[in-house]
Amino acid sequence: MKIAFVTETFPPEINGVAMTFGVVARELGRRGHAVTVYRPRRDDLPGAGLQPDYAVISLPGVPIPRYPMLRLGLPAWGTLRRLWTDERPDIVHVVTEGPLGSSAVSVARQLGLPVTSSFHTNFHTYARHYGFAVLGRVVLAWLRRVHNRTQRTFAPTAELCDELAEAGFRHTALLSRGVDTWQFHPARRAEALRLSWGAAADDPVVIHVGRMAAEKNYGLLFRAFAAMREANPRCRFVLVGDGPLRPRLQREHPDCLFTGFIPRGDLARHYASADVYIHASLTETFGNVLTEAMASGLAVAGFDYAAARQFVQHGRNGLSVPCTEPEALVDAAVLLATDELLRAQLRQSARTAVEAQSWEIVIGRFESDLAAVAGAELVAPAVSVVA
Repeated sequence: MKIAFVTETFPPEINGVAMTFGVVARELGRRGHAVTVYRPRRDDLPGAGLQPDYAVISLPGVPIPRYPMLRLGLPAWGTLRRLWTDERPDIVHVVTEGPLGSSAVSVARQLGLPVTSSFHTNFHTYARHYGFAVLGRVVLAWLRRVHNRTQRTFAPTAELCDELAEAGFRHTALLSRGVDTWQFHPARRAEALRLSWGAAADDPVVIHVGRMAAEKNYGLLFRAFAAMREANPRCRFVLVGDGPLRPRLQREHPDCLFTGFIPRGDLARHYASADVYIHASLTETFGNVLTEAMASGLAVAGFDYAAARQFVQHGRNGLSVPCTEPEALVDAAVLLATDELLRAQLRQSARTAVEAQSWEIVIGRFESDLAAVAGAELVAPAVSVVA
C-alpha cells in the first residue's frame, strides 16, 4: 500500500505518540509499503527527515505555546490536495487532530481517499491542567468531529474505545502499543551509571520518564517520593525528560537528579539501572513508559487504568491502586521503598507480563486493519519486524 501518515509529532521528538508512530512507519516500510510521513518542519532537530524506511514531507508549523519543543502543524489544504492528486495514497492515516490533521481529513474526503485516525491524547482533560477547564467540552466536540469524519478511529486500549463510543465517537478500533523487549531489558543495568547517581548497590532508585508538564501529576509523584525517602533515606530519584515544569521542579527538588532528554539507547540503560517506577499520571491513553519500565525489570506502581489495567496484576508483577485514591499510590510507593523482598519479587515477574506485547503482533494487526479500510490485498512482508 501507499500509506500517508499525517502527524504533528514524530521522531526525533520524544513522547509516546512520536515513538509509537516512528516504530509503525519504520516497520510498515520494512514490510514493503510505501510510507510517507507529513509533519511540521523541524530543521532544528538533526535527522528529522533522514530515514531509509519511509519518506518525510515537511509542512509549515508554529511552536506550541508553553511547549516550544513541539510544533503545531498549520492547515495544508492546498499542498496536500496537490500532492495527493499527483500521487494518490491508498490510505491516509491522521495521527494527531490539530489543524494539520483536520485539513488532511478534509482533503482526503474531497479526493475520495480512505482515511482513518488515531486517538492518542486526552486533550479535553488536559484543559483543566492549563487553566482552561471550561473549554473541555469544546475540545471534546472538536475531537469528536475530526474523528467521526474518518472511517475508523484507533485507540490504544479496549477501555478507551468503550469510553470514546459512549462519548459519541463512531467506528472505534484497537491499535495497542508494543514494547521493544530487546531494547528494554534488565541486562542493560549499569552499575557505573548507578554510581554516577550516588546510589550504592542496595539503594532503591526510583526513575520517572516523560514530559514535565502539568497534566502528568508531578505534585503527587513528588509527594510519593518524599514519603518513600522518609521511610527509607537511601532512596534516590532520577527524572528523565524535559518540559515547561522542569525549571521549577529542579529548583524545588535539588536533591533529585534531572537528566533532561537523553538518546533512546541511553534511556534503556537508565530504566534498567533503576529499581522502581511510580506512574502518577491520570491522563494517559496508554502509558508506554509503564510497559518499558516493566520490560526493564522494574517494580512498578500506578493507577488502575490504561496500560496498568492491562498488564499489572496487583501484588504479582506490580502494584495497582484505584484512580480515586491518590494516598493509596503513596502507600504503594512506600511499600516498594521499604519491602526489599516484595520489590525483588515484583522486579523478577514484571518483564514476563509484557514479553508477549511485541511490536510485530501490534503492527501486523494495524496493517490488516488499514488494508481492510483501503480495500487492499496484503502480500507477505519483505522484512519482518525485528523488535
